[in-house]
Amino acid sequence: MGVHPLDEKFKSFNWHTLVIEDGHDFDQVREALDKAATLEGRPKVIIAHTIKGKGISYMENVAGWHGKAPDREHLGLALDELKKREDSLTPAQ
Repeated sequence: MGVHPLDEKFKSFNWHTLVIEDGHDFDQVREALDKAATLEGRPKVIIAHTIKGKGISYMENVAGWHGKAPDREHLGLALDELKKREDSLTPAQ
């Protein structure tokens, strides 16, 4: 038996079920956590749709990196990519 759709599985067991469409969007995550804090009487679950390795070219959607720590070389590359991404998202002053 497959696990999808996962939210429907939890709902069928009477859980409060919240789904975050973009688990990389901090506003959506915060909103779900705030909503979950108001729910009572049943177990709660938040399902966040995310992309493995999001933002790192050699990791993104590569299952082999899931749960694996990068070595020093790969860590340096990842931090450089994240820094460039952050810089591109920061408004010019």
